[in-house]
This record gives sequence, structure tokens and C-alpha cells, in this order.
Amino acid sequence: MGFQEFLGNTATADRLRESVLHDRVPQAVILAGPRGAGKYTLALMFARLINCLNPVVSNSKTGVPNDGSSSLGRNGLPDYCGVCRNCERIGQAADLETAAAAALAAREDLREVDKRETRILIQPHPDVLIIPPDPPQNLVKIGQVRQVIHNAYYRPPVEARRSIFLFTSSAFMKEAANSLLKVLEEPPPNCTLILLSENPAEMLPTIRSRAMLFRLGAVPIKTLEELLAARRPDLKAPRRALIACLSEGAVGRALGFDVDAYIASRQDALTILRSALREPDFSALFRTTEAYRGGADGQEKTLNLLRTTNKLIQDLLMVTAGTPHLVRNQDIAAELGQLAQGVDLDWIDRAARELAEVERGMRRNLLRSLSLDAMAVSLERL
Repeated sequence: MGFQEFLGNTATADRLRESVLHDRVPQAVILAGPRGAGKYTLALMFARLINCLNPVVSNSKTGVPNDGSSSLGRNGLPDYCGVCRNCERIGQAADLETAAAAALAAREDLREVDKRETRILIQPHPDVLIIPPDPPQNLVKIGQVRQVIHNAYYRPPVEARRSIFLFTSSAFMKEAANSLLKVLEEPPPNCTLILLSENPAEMLPTIRSRAMLFRLGAVPIKTLEELLAARRPDLKAPRRALIACLSEGAVGRALGFDVDAYIASRQDALTILRSALREPDFSALFRTTEAYRGGADGQEKTLNLLRTTNKLIQDLLMVTAGTPHLVRNQDIAAELGQLAQGVDLDWIDRAARELAEVERGMRRNLLRSLSLDAMAVSLERL
């Protein structure tokens, strides 16, 4: 696998490759884009390219442009070989969730006194350190940044051209973000920091101003459908079309989309909306909401229901606004059109507020089924 396998965002990938070609690799890089856009995949590709022992010259196109057209990439851009010692070791961290889970399990095996002082880090290569958010707060903590500072200043690369420090989240604790500024203000040689972010605005301005920002945009729906046809041949065409619309241009989100779970949540969400916008059927409503009980599984199930309901409300907004072609749940467009009859912007605004209120109630451990019942009743159209 090389850069030719990276779908979309050709210009961004080419700019990173050009920095390696001209030996002008930035000291700090921010890769920004929505969840599932391929930020982590591109960051690992960049790390492998920087430290590849036998780089090759690519003469083929780099992915697919965002406009969906077929365009040859610039000739002569370098690519990683994928088989050298450095490429193989860095590539072992491709499955971030598995690597993070293994690191977390290793910490759980420590004594309590050591567990409190141990931070989650992933090091597939001696000169590559990956820093995921540390549970249970899921924030990058000061202990992780201190390890980055130590490696950056006191451990020069020994098996690679540059040391790579990859932060997979931009959610920093305040002390950790301030400590990171030391590396950015006085960067050591042969060291590159890569920060992944869904929203760079949540980062400190002093961090953003000291890093080069690269944005990853949405991949066209048609391209996602073609990718799903190749990677998930078990899916039928209508399911592929639905996933492509709901993935919002994110390749990773499309490939990992659980369409069966989504459709189950959507059926429950439609029951709530039908009760609110048509003649209320409280027996069907109560049977549906009764399934949303306590516990971790119930919490995840309820969150999925709220997100799905929010997507349906957004589609109702598109129908109300006279742009039904922008509806994402196109397979139920006819029913959404019926539900949207008589719906106005005030109702849509109220529905969005009620969904947020249910989510806030979950944090206060309110009974979920009762909260959903109250939301459905409050949304009844007058």
C-alpha cells in the first residue's frame, strides 16, 4: 500500500510528499478533518515516507480528487516502499484501536501505585511515538507530553531520519497543552510533531500558529460507493448508497459503518417522530422506549438513537427548506416527505433542543425510557 491507495485529498497528500522530496519537512503539522476522513492513515503514511529506507518514485495518481474527476498526480513524487524495516514497524500501528487497547490492558496489569503514574503510549518503532487520549477522561495528559519532551530533546533518532510524535487527538488538558509549547517554540532538530484534529479551533492559538495546517475534505459520495463495492461486497447497492450519504465524505467512517445497527436505531427514531407528527400511538412508543434501559450498553444504544433522530430531523429540515435532494436517508425519502408536511422551523428548533436535553439528562442518570417518552410527547405538533 502506498499513497496511490489514499482516497481523496490529493493536494494535501502531494504537499506532504513534496516536503519530503525537497527535504523541508515541517517541525509541526496539523492534519484537520472530520472523524473518519483518514487523518491517522495519512499521518502514518507521512511518517513511513519520512523514514523509509528505500523510497520509490511514484508516477501514478495519488488517490482521487475531491471533485471526483480522474487526474494524474505530479510525476516524481516520492512514496514509501512498504517493505523495509522502518516501513513495516511503523505500519504495525495501523490499527489504532487495537494498539491502544493493548497499551491500556498492559497498564491494568500493573500495581495500583504504578498504574496511576503510567500514561498510555504506543511505540511501534524506536523513533516513532503515538500519543492517544488517555482514558478515562480521554484527554492528552501532561505525563504523555513530558515523555514527548524527553524523547525529543534527549533521545535523537537512531534508526530513522526524524523522530515522529503523533498526537491522535487535539483534546489536551490545559497543563499538557502549555507543556507542548516548549517543543513547538524551541523545536529540536530531526523531530516532527503531527497533531490530528477534527476542529483546530479548539487548540490553543499559540499551538496553531507554530504548526503547518493541512485540511482533509470530504470524498465524493460516488467515490465512497465505489470503494464500498470493492471493500464490502456483501452490501447491496441501496445499503452502499445509504452508507455513502451518511458517512459525510469520510472514508474510515464509511468502511466501519454498522448499517444494521443504524437501521434498527432509525426504526425506533421513526416511531418517536411518527408519534409526535401523526396521530400518537402511545402503545408503540412505550414498547420502543422501554428497551432503552440503564448500563453501558443502554447508554451507547440511547446515544445512537439520539444521533439517528438528529439525522432524521436534519433531513426534515432539508425537505422543509425545499431541498429534498440533500436528504441523506434517501431510501425513506417518501416517508420523510409525509412527516415534513406542516413541520416548520420552530418545530425543528424545538426538536433539536429536546434531543440535547435528553443527552444532558443522561449525564444526570435520569431514567432513559422516561426521558424519551417525555421528549416524544413534547414534540407533538400543535
